[in-house]
Amino acid sequence: MQMVKKSIIVLVIAWAAVIILMPKQELYYMLEEELSKHEIILNEKEIDEGMFSLKLKEVTVYFKGINVATIEEVKLATLLFYSCVKVESLQVDDSLKTMVPQSTKEARVKHSVLSPLKLFVEASGSFGAMEGNVDLSERNIRLDFNESKHLEMLKPPLRKEEKGWVYETSF
Repeated sequence: MQMVKKSIIVLVIAWAAVIILMPKQELYYMLEEELSKHEIILNEKEIDEGMFSLKLKEVTVYFKGINVATIEEVKLATLLFYSCVKVESLQVDDSLKTMVPQSTKEARVKHSVLSPLKLFVEASGSFGAMEGNVDLSERNIRLDFNESKHLEMLKPPLRKEEKGWVYETSF
């Protein structure tokens, strides 16, 4: 019994050390480098590294050199077996307001090792509330808009179901 207890303590300490000592900023710079291959540039004013997370403040998103969105805060958090990206106050450029909702109050993307090939998505904003998932094995996306407000610009690709509007596509 004593051996089991010591083994668990060693595993917990090793897990905490890996997370705390993880080079979070360097991982973020690798993400930026990968996005730049697709002509997406992130320009942040401040980076705060926490024990389990990385916060980016006042992020401007550029696509092919054009400013397409500003984000008040992005928080990337991981516990190795569970990861979450939280975006607060996303404002899309005025030139895109006919194609996508202009304001998103909060959006989250979650990943867990319990379902390694799925990403879970939640968002709320001027469009109401949305939940959905991205299935990487089936290569499809399903987004459910349950509290629909101001969805006029999104309605063409959406279809009506009994619980609300649904967006489905494959990639």
